[in-house]
Amino acid sequence: MIVLRTLLAAALCMTGALAASPAQAQFFFKSPDLRGPRATGTEPGIVGQTLPDAKPEELRAAMVWNVRAALNVAALQCGFAPTLLTLDNYNSALLDHRDELKASYDTLTGYFKRVNKTTKEAQGALDQYSTRVYQSYSAVAAQLTFCQTAASVGQQVVFAPRGTFGDVAAQRLRELRNSLVLAGEQQFPGGVYIAPKRPLPANFADPKCWKRNVWQNRRCGAFAYY
Repeated sequence: MIVLRTLLAAALCMTGALAASPAQAQFFFKSPDLRGPRATGTEPGIVGQTLPDAKPEELRAAMVWNVRAALNVAALQCGFAPTLLTLDNYNSALLDHRDELKASYDTLTGYFKRVNKTTKEAQGALDQYSTRVYQSYSAVAAQLTFCQTAASVGQQVVFAPRGTFGDVAAQRLRELRNSLVLAGEQQFPGGVYIAPKRPLPANFADPKCWKRNVWQNRRCGAFAYY
């Protein structure tokens, strides 16, 4: 009896854990492989724009800020698939990694102060950079791959230990960038052809063409729609 109660309790715990885990939406039978090597921040376009003379810690901060921007855009653009939890993951990431996010922003601020002559110019350059980064993650044609990838990255960030946001960014940033390029179904790369339907007959609404909900070929010709 004790063993039975123990097994039952374990089963209930497992059921609760499964119910609490987020459901992952799947848009493809086989998703495109968008993974890439770990980024350093020096790759062309990887952090939105070139940051001349940036130090390694400044490039790491830029990668963190890029992932934050991508998750923010996903939270706004991917609501059509609520099981992706892009909004929940983004809010959780902001809360759990707030110290590292603030430090990254401060590091980026320091970079733009270092490479600009005045504080005003530095702030303007930082604002411009931030705007360009956000705009670079706006996906339309590639919305499915972007949202699916951002959901996966967001979940990894949520479960990453504090202080390791930058490691996740370096590991997944190239994948996020790759997801912005249109890529479709990989299980059926040739596509599936569906024959177009013909338009309804011009006299479709004519009462004399129908008798007891049956189309009258003799009166109105063959019903050509299929």
